Amino acid sequence: MPLIGLLLLLLPTGAQAHGLFDEDLGPLLGERLPVLLGAALLAAAWIGYEGGCRRRPPARRQRALLHAGFLLAALSLFGPLDEAAETSAAVHMLQHMLLMLAIAPLLVLARPLPQWRSLYGPRLDPLWLGPLRLARWPLACAVLHGALIWIWHAPGPYRLALDNLWWHFFEHACFLFSAWLFWWSVLRAGPRNQGRALLALLLTSMHTGLLGALLSFARVPLYREADELGDQQLAGLLMWVPGGLVYLAAALWCGQRWWQRLLRRSTPAARP
Repeated sequence: MPLIGLLLLLLPTGAQAHGLFDEDLGPLLGERLPVLLGAALLAAAWIGYEGGCRRRPPARRQRALLHAGFLLAALSLFGPLDEAAETSAAVHMLQHMLLMLAIAPLLVLARPLPQWRSLYGPRLDPLWLGPLRLARWPLACAVLHGALIWIWHAPGPYRLALDNLWWHFFEHACFLFSAWLFWWSVLRAGPRNQGRALLALLLTSMHTGLLGALLSFARVPLYREADELGDQQLAGLLMWVPGGLVYLAAALWCGQRWWQRLLRRSTPAARP
């Protein structure tokens, strides 16, 4: 499976934005460097996971989820979808939704940290110990994730990410990291945090729905690549409806866990 992913990373992308080093190092390196960096990071994480699996084998389900998440990331970020996102706001929004609503929760459910740690040792612990401490606070993670969503979907930062591949790389990193942190905080919430996790999901569903509605009902295109207003409206609907359904499903699951815990606490223990 990792070999297939590596082949996908080598697919040509129609990068139209200008890289940071275009004038100094030439258009080829300037336009490809962020893409190659992203591909190298994904490949290193994927191959490192496989190496860690030999030392600490995961459950089959977790391994399948990890491969599904990385394969979807390769297809979303380095394939034809990324090329189409340069000229379509709807496709660009689809790319964002895949990062935040599919790839990030798949990586959380796969639980790959033990495999990476078994291979790389404790040297990389500082990379995730701090974020995992923040993940104890679902509402804080929801606020961070929500702030980045609104910032990067404002017209100015949105155009900046399209014009410069380094900013585009940073935008995707912000979405993936903050979404991973958010889903970790809600899907792996402890018993005392289940109510906060439910509130975080409902808050995220409401503000992303509001942003989707604003894009859907805007009377003028807000993004340059949205040549037709219908393209922007479709982008808003993708965030509003499918995104809202994902958050709603997760909220129902989280609410059920919370309700069951409340029932167990309110039910007196049976006497012998």
